[in-house]
Amino acid sequence: MGGAITTERRYELPKGREEIWALISDTDAYQQWWSWLRIFNADALAQGEEWRCEVQPPLPYAVRFVVRIEEVDAPMVVTARVQGDVVGTARLTLEEHPNGCVAVLASSLAPGNRTLRLVSRLAAPLARFGHDWVLDSGARQFVARAVVSTVAD
Repeated sequence: MGGAITTERRYELPKGREEIWALISDTDAYQQWWSWLRIFNADALAQGEEWRCEVQPPLPYAVRFVVRIEEVDAPMVVTARVQGDVVGTARLTLEEHPNGCVAVLASSLAPGNRTLRLVSRLAAPLARFGHDWVLDSGARQFVARAVVSTVAD
């Protein structure tokens, strides 16, 4: 895919795989964790589901897309195809770790419309910044608002 950003991020989480899976299965909580997730319509973390999303990174544009859940093997793996302003694939794997688990997010996403292709071509560092910001701030916010808040409960 032209202009694709391919990444693999690893995030150590202070809870076990089953507990993290239970949290990420609560799709109703996503907008509470992530204020930059402007629109999120999803019923469940289940094969065949379609999630409608609008993300507002700290850039002068919003990104709209649909996430189609292709594979779910609880509590270990979910894979998805993304279509819309961005297109591509993503895979989340939860691996056991002595202090909880490690979430591995691998994705290959490319601009899916003319405007984002132009931004990607003319301002590749800006496109990369927006992509990385969503992933890394999303992980930090998930830990702070979902994982840590339930540790205290």
